[in-house]
Amino acid sequence: MIATLLFVAFLVLMFLGVPIGAALGLAGAACIALANMDAQWFGLLAVPQNLYAGLGKYPLLAIPMFVLVGSIFDRSGVAARLVNFAIAIVGRGPGMLPLVAIVVAMFLGGISGSGPANAAAVGGVMIAAMYRAGYPGSFSASVVGAAAATDILIPPSVAFIIYSVLVPGASVPALFAAGMIPGILAGIALIVPAVWMARKHKMGHLEAALPRPELWKSFKQAIWGLAAPILILGGMRAGWFTPTEAAVVAVFYGLFVGMVIHRTIGVRDLFPILREAGELSAVIMLVVALAGIFAFSLSTLGVIDPVAKAIVNSGLGEYGVLMLLILLLITVGMFLDGISIFLIFVPLLLPIMNHYNWDPVWFGVILTLKVALGQFTPPLAVNLMVSCRIANVRMESTIRWVIPMLIAMFGVMLLVIAFPQLALWLPAKLGY
Repeated sequence: MIATLLFVAFLVLMFLGVPIGAALGLAGAACIALANMDAQWFGLLAVPQNLYAGLGKYPLLAIPMFVLVGSIFDRSGVAARLVNFAIAIVGRGPGMLPLVAIVVAMFLGGISGSGPANAAAVGGVMIAAMYRAGYPGSFSASVVGAAAATDILIPPSVAFIIYSVLVPGASVPALFAAGMIPGILAGIALIVPAVWMARKHKMGHLEAALPRPELWKSFKQAIWGLAAPILILGGMRAGWFTPTEAAVVAVFYGLFVGMVIHRTIGVRDLFPILREAGELSAVIMLVVALAGIFAFSLSTLGVIDPVAKAIVNSGLGEYGVLMLLILLLITVGMFLDGISIFLIFVPLLLPIMNHYNWDPVWFGVILTLKVALGQFTPPLAVNLMVSCRIANVRMESTIRWVIPMLIAMFGVMLLVIAFPQLALWLPAKLGY
């Protein structure tokens, strides 16, 4: 009865417009009190303890830093220089700018760990350039929103950090390595429908007339941006620093590039950058902390085991259960952001994962691919919201362009399910 009330209270609060973090915390605290009516303070002393326990984990220190990296590189001018270099390589022509947008978004994914920050950085440069070349705003917003979804697969990734905190058997370096090949495959999968749609609908007819940047000059301008993922990921692989320390190194590298090399960031710009990153980090960390209360109430009410047993004994079999979970999470992903999905569902899914002996790193990549799909699946598509705001178009106008790209990325997820070594080969090769 109380367990049912936990989910009902959460859903009612959500529909009333209560922020998701507050809804998680209030529903969890109410059910803890109802389950401990005879105890002192109704057992509510567990609330502050679990609020702190939700935050008191070392890997979470990396999240504010990677969010800050996204804000810094958004303003550093790196994205514009990478775009010029990519255009110099692939040239001008129908479908080339969407290809460039996706490749640059994937590359920035190796610097920042936040999809919306990536969408803002790439969208700020590419959407205007695509408009000048004759691409509709709704198509440009769709391409940028979908491309930025690769950010949480290509390391460093905020989603992988949160998953590693929730799942003891999955380390951050192993998850980062596991996301690399699926992330690149997801990017390639997005390029195919984006270029095909552009050419089929004869978009970008003005693109061929635009000047092509000089290769050597654009390379020299982009070199500092090109070096960033090598420094961050190479430093982690060489053992110079941990993923958390890598985030701090990336912040100082971004500030050096923005303030000293490109001089696009001044001292006066630091306060709005820090404020923006602080606000976004606070939202993420507050949701993480309040989800700790919800997770505690799930475990103390004994909800997790009966739900897991009901799914396992449903007669669907291993792959049937996996497809059921994917359909469930795709539906939920239309309404909840990725971090919230992880915090609510990973504790419920862990017993199922253990029952079928699924590799926790592989399962984390599957869940993250699902979350990446949710980042550009209307109605609550955080990346698409950012790109639509930049393009000044309504989200409904992007649906016809988004669907082929969703199908393409869903195909990558099925490939990783069918061939787990796509995710597990690189971590094994690197010794994680």
